Amino acid sequence: MLWSATQAVEERLPRFHASWALFLDVDGTLVDLVERPNAVVVSLRLRTALRRIFQCNGGALALVSGRPLADLDRLFEPARYPATGQHGLERRGFQGSVTRAAGLASRVGEAAEEILAQANGLEGVIVEHKGLSLAIHYRRAPQLRDWVAKATRALLLRLGNEFRLIEGNMVSEIVLSGKDKGAAIAEFMREPPFAGRRPVFVGDDATDEDGFAVVDAFDGLSVKVGPGPSLARWRASGPERVRQWLEDYAGYLASPRTLV
Repeated sequence: MLWSATQAVEERLPRFHASWALFLDVDGTLVDLVERPNAVVVSLRLRTALRRIFQCNGGALALVSGRPLADLDRLFEPARYPATGQHGLERRGFQGSVTRAAGLASRVGEAAEEILAQANGLEGVIVEHKGLSLAIHYRRAPQLRDWVAKATRALLLRLGNEFRLIEGNMVSEIVLSGKDKGAAIAEFMREPPFAGRRPVFVGDDATDEDGFAVVDAFDGLSVKVGPGPSLARWRASGPERVRQWLEDYAGYLASPRTLV
């Protein structure tokens, strides 16, 4: 089902089950969106819920984010969850081994320098060089949306077919082709402790649609956070509702009836 962009959010969340493999986007899903990515703070309440779920479901919980792995570890320290960063360009499995889609990182660095020079003096535009990808945020300057779109598309043409453009919520990102959140989730599902479980992916943005498609192909549960068109079959009204839902799920997993 494809939801309409003008349709009000009618919350509809799946019933809990102990056999889930849980995949969670971060910004706009677990935490509220803020003007600067480095201003996000993860509450003790959320840390506690995630830790309890991870302990009770055998570690079948992974963060699926556009942020680099190092940034995710900073946000959720001291926990180091299985995770994929930069929209699937880097991934850490349950055992802690990390794989990265390297090889063209130097070209990403050159592109970052170019867009930084172009954005110099444009108040509200934030250029985030993540190592393997590049994000241009304009949440503080929504009037510059057209400028950001034009600049990133011109940059993409010069970079070539090895790269692709992702249009997110007040952000345009240039990433290496061939990797996305859906591919990363599929890789997790081939490994323990995720293999054999039913995948559940919760995300809020257009960058999460690849993940929704893969989870649905696994007969899993896709949950879109907030309004907007989506392939997801379930809905949550916002990050606060997701946090409460995760607390409830942690309690469900820890209950004696679930453990029997």
